Amino acid sequence: MRDPVRVTETISFDCPRCGTSVDEGYYGPCTSCRDALRAQYAGGARDDIVAEAYVPKMNVTPNAVALKDD
Repeated sequence: MRDPVRVTETISFDCPRCGTSVDEGYYGPCTSCRDALRAQYAGGARDDIVAEAYVPKMNVTPNAVALKDD
């Protein structure tokens, strides 16, 4: 994870998620809401997903130039 950007100035606003008044560097969910969202939606890597092998379309001929008769 990247290092967070340090903000020296803060603004006062109501958190759009929970409605509490907060002083944050950027507008958005407050720190406690961000932590709750990370915990709720954090997931591990899935091992059951397998990428299918690439199969070219039938109208594509590999090396069409090499097969061309002169």
